[in-house]
Amino acid sequence: MAEGLIQIDGTASQAVPSRKLKTLLLFPPEWVPTAPYLALPSLTAVLREHGHEVIQKDINIEMYNLFFSDFFLIWVQARMTQQLRVLKQTAQAGILTERELDQQASLERALAKDVFELAAQAERAKAISQGEEFYDADKLEWSLNTFREVMEYISAAYYPASLVFYPMESNLGYRPGVSQEVLACLKDEQVNVYRDICQQLVLPTVSKEQPDVVGISIGTQMQLFAGLTMCRMIKEAFPQIHITVGGNVITRLQEELPKTPEFWESIFDSAILYEGEHALLWLLEAISGEREWTAVPNLMYVENGDVRVNPEIYTEKTTTLPLPDFSGLPLDSYFVPVRILPYLATRGCYWGKCTFCDHGQGYFDQYRGKPATAVVEEIQALKNRYQAEHFLFADESYPPALLKKVSQLLIDQQVNIHWTTLIRFEETLQDPEIWKLAVQSGCRTLYYGMESANERVLELMDKHAKRSVIENNLKEAAKAGIWNHVMAFYGFPGETREEAEDTRQFLLENKEYIHSVEVFYFVAYRHTPIARNPEQFGVTIHKQEEYDMPLDYYYTLNKSGGVSCLEAMQLCEEFYRNDFEPWAVRVNAREHVFLYISKFGTNRLPQIYASEVGRDVRGLITWPVAKMEEESGEPGEPGMARVVSHGLG
Repeated sequence: MAEGLIQIDGTASQAVPSRKLKTLLLFPPEWVPTAPYLALPSLTAVLREHGHEVIQKDINIEMYNLFFSDFFLIWVQARMTQQLRVLKQTAQAGILTERELDQQASLERALAKDVFELAAQAERAKAISQGEEFYDADKLEWSLNTFREVMEYISAAYYPASLVFYPMESNLGYRPGVSQEVLACLKDEQVNVYRDICQQLVLPTVSKEQPDVVGISIGTQMQLFAGLTMCRMIKEAFPQIHITVGGNVITRLQEELPKTPEFWESIFDSAILYEGEHALLWLLEAISGEREWTAVPNLMYVENGDVRVNPEIYTEKTTTLPLPDFSGLPLDSYFVPVRILPYLATRGCYWGKCTFCDHGQGYFDQYRGKPATAVVEEIQALKNRYQAEHFLFADESYPPALLKKVSQLLIDQQVNIHWTTLIRFEETLQDPEIWKLAVQSGCRTLYYGMESANERVLELMDKHAKRSVIENNLKEAAKAGIWNHVMAFYGFPGETREEAEDTRQFLLENKEYIHSVEVFYFVAYRHTPIARNPEQFGVTIHKQEEYDMPLDYYYTLNKSGGVSCLEAMQLCEEFYRNDFEPWAVRVNAREHVFLYISKFGTNRLPQIYASEVGRDVRGLITWPVAKMEEESGEPGEPGMARVVSHGLG
């Protein structure tokens, strides 16, 4: 990729293109089913602003609604019955392998269940999650357990795949870091559930809409399987359609994608790197002959049999982008009782120094943001347009200055929303009035990347946070009524056992002000300063040849005395086994907690904890939620999903 950065004047695009293209944008599984992801609405807004017809489909939420329906479960039962019949015929002709015996046992256990009763329970669980009964913690816990039971039932039909709820923990048995295994998975009709999802949800839409272009946003490693499956099947059925891919994972794999010819021969035609709103617009102009292909920034494509990467890189001007367009998405189909919308005021991280973090890989340029007045104006517009009062501020880390200004403006203009975001511990946030103002403006839950409570380790990380500041921020936020969620991890290179214990003790000693917590172990993500300069951090990175699409590396310490990777895993296990029990909650999505505190108006929520109801559980630590590759997700440090929009790139 070229070093140069250019800004292309967006006015170079015709306001109304001479040839309008129909574009179908798809968001693949797996992602949390509680709110739409921001990528598609951001892309849709720019394309529609320039006269193109856009259909956007959240296949992720459509999949979960399909999974928990009588239609699909009866279809799954028929699939399992056929599989069991084949196994029994094989057994009569000879001896079953150990794997076939395991599959037969799995099928027999699943088929012993009453599918009609299970389907009725699934429909009831959906109704609870989408209605007022959501706020009855006993009923919500029952619905979540029902979803898990249904996913286990479906898994038997795709043996040995494990499909689970909470999302992004499913396992198809293929490694996403190995290109040949990814390609093999796309063809595997036994385990690849996304083939059937594509057959039932995607191909009929493509056939009906007949788009000129299909764009698929792939933000996580788990989405790689689903997204590329959809690409391949669309390409097979509709070879005339131009298929482009983008998203955070595509950007991270930009060096590897050209090295795998199969991707370009039978799966997609182009890839958009980094931010994708205008890059996708200009790609449509190239397809329609109104722009040279070489003049499309952020683009990777095939020319004369060779993969070409255009050297120009475009970074979006946040102040000129249109309001995200959610029109066409099923906003009332998510598994929550009220609408929740994501909103992004900044791009990149205003701190941007943490040596373990590679979140900025999705952006080429540095931090950019909108002025507070524009932020509040857009939030008000989204609230009015979509009748939404709950917002996920999806920023990498909310800047303190913006926090103060936006909070004051939300109050002054009486916007009346509830919101949540990620935030750093900052010395400039020690005034109690700041936290009171945030609560008055609608702040309900905050997610902090603490990482460690030991100041020496924090200096090694380039976080430069003081323990006294961390304590102050947590205490004042909790006193104001905010639910504090703290994220930490063991095993940063150079951390000793005693320093790791400092983090554990800090969490225990401050549980009055920490309402929930996630503890993980250090991962050497490939685009971090640590992975790029391992000798500076006293580690050796071990690259395996077969892992030709890695997003992280196995590492070892060069000197004894530090916490190794294996020891960090063990410390995590010990934390959850020995220290976690009183702090576990029964609802394990952050949006669920967000809605509970919005409903009941307090961060004292004893009813959602797994321990006895009614006891004083102020500030207790909570659940080990799904370890999402990102973000994400969807937003935070290791283990938290980043709910950010990188467009298609």
